Amino acid sequence: ADGFLWQSFDYPTNTLLPQMKLGWDHKRGLNRFLTSWKNPFDPSRGDQTFKLEIRGLPELFGLFTNLEVYRSGPWDGRRFSGIPEMQQWDDIIYNFTENREEVFYTFRLIDHNLYSRFTINTVGNIERFTWDPTRQEWNRLWFMPKDSCDKHGICGPYAYCDMSTSPACNCIRGFQPLSPQEWASGDVTGRCRRKTQPNCVGDKFLQLKNIKLPDTSTSIVDKRIEFKECREKCKKDCNCTAFANMDIRDGGPSCVIWIGEFRDIRKYASAGQDLYVRLAATDI
Repeated sequence: ADGFLWQSFDYPTNTLLPQMKLGWDHKRGLNRFLTSWKNPFDPSRGDQTFKLEIRGLPELFGLFTNLEVYRSGPWDGRRFSGIPEMQQWDDIIYNFTENREEVFYTFRLIDHNLYSRFTINTVGNIERFTWDPTRQEWNRLWFMPKDSCDKHGICGPYAYCDMSTSPACNCIRGFQPLSPQEWASGDVTGRCRRKTQPNCVGDKFLQLKNIKLPDTSTSIVDKRIEFKECREKCKKDCNCTAFANMDIRDGGPSCVIWIGEFRDIRKYASAGQDLYVRLAATDI
C-alpha cells in the first residue's frame, strides 16, 4: 500500500489548492470534487458541487443537487474550451491527465511566492483568488458562471448563445424558432426546429466558428480519426446531427459526433472550436 490510510487532498471540501487533483482515481474508485458550504457561516455540506464528468469528453460541471448549472467545455490540450480566460492566466501551469487509472485536472503556480486557490461559494460560483501580500487579502480574479450564456442549455437545442446579440439566443442557420415573436422578445421556451428535414444522402455541413462545443455527455468520441474520416462517419450515419474535430494538443485528434439533439452552445468573439452542423443542402 501507499503507507497512508487517508489524506485530506482526496476529500476536498470547497477549495482546490495547487497540486490537488480534481477528478477520478479508477483504481481506488475515488471521485474528488468540490462541495459548497451550506452558507457563509456553516461549513457543513451544501447543495452545490463542481466535478469532472467523464461521459463523452471529460469536462468540469457545476451542479446544484444533481442538476447541471454550467460547464467548462471540453479540455482542448491547453485549457477548458468554455473558459477562454484561462489563456490569460500566465502565472499558472495546468495539467490534465487522462489514462486508464485516472482522469484529473490539477494546477500549479510558476512563482512559488504566489498563493492561489479555486473555491466553490455557497451559491455555486467557482472563483479563482490570489493572495495580495501588501494588502493582506484575497483578490477575486475570475468567477463562473459570469453571464446568462454560461447557464447550461439556456437556449434549448439547435441554438447558440451570444452575449453580443439581443436577444442572446439565436437559432443556428437552417433552424427557426417555433414561435418567432416569443423568441424575439427573449422567451426561448419555444425551441428551434429545422426548416428542412435532411434526406441523409445529399446533406451538407454548416461550419460554425468560435464555438463552445455542445454538451458531449451523450456524444460518441473516437480518438483515432482525423477530420475527413470524422466527417464521413457523421455523413454515413443519418442520425448524426453534428461533428467536431477537437485537435487536442499532444493527444492528437478526437472526433466527436452528436446523435439527435445537441445543446448548450455559445459563440465567442475569438476563442472556441469549429462545429459542423448537418443541414439539408437547400438550407446552406
